[in-house]
Amino acid sequence: MLIWTAKFSRKKAAAAVILMGIAMMALILLVGRTPKEPDIPLPKLTSNEERVAYLQSLGWEVQPEPIETLQFLLPEELEEPYRSYNELQLSQGFDLTNCCGKQVSRCTYTVTNYPDQAEGVQANLYICEDLPVAGDICSSGEKAFQVPLLSPKEKP
Repeated sequence: MLIWTAKFSRKKAAAAVILMGIAMMALILLVGRTPKEPDIPLPKLTSNEERVAYLQSLGWEVQPEPIETLQFLLPEELEEPYRSYNELQLSQGFDLTNCCGKQVSRCTYTVTNYPDQAEGVQANLYICEDLPVAGDICSSGEKAFQVPLLSPKEKP
């Protein structure tokens, strides 16, 4: 039988425990930062027909042609009003921070089936690299509102 012995002082033992704790915390932080893949793959939206079909799959009936389409460069870091808008997006599973510094398209469609409001409702769909990255349903005027594009059960 082989027996090894080691002599540790309390200071060395405490230092070893602290170092192991720091190593475990670093490992936990690194594992927690790995990007999470979406549960459901997002659809590629390369054409207007695909965008309309995507909105319809979410339960929104829209006019087949967008009333406005524009492209813009999202800033490298989100500031207002993008930061506040991203809070709405985070509530539905989207995150604009993944598109910072990239070209984004916004397609706006007229919604024809919003409950209790037949006119003046629009769907905004934001697309980056042919993937939906944000969206909302909104109306202006007396009954102005802005709500998520997705219901909680339809998160990407």
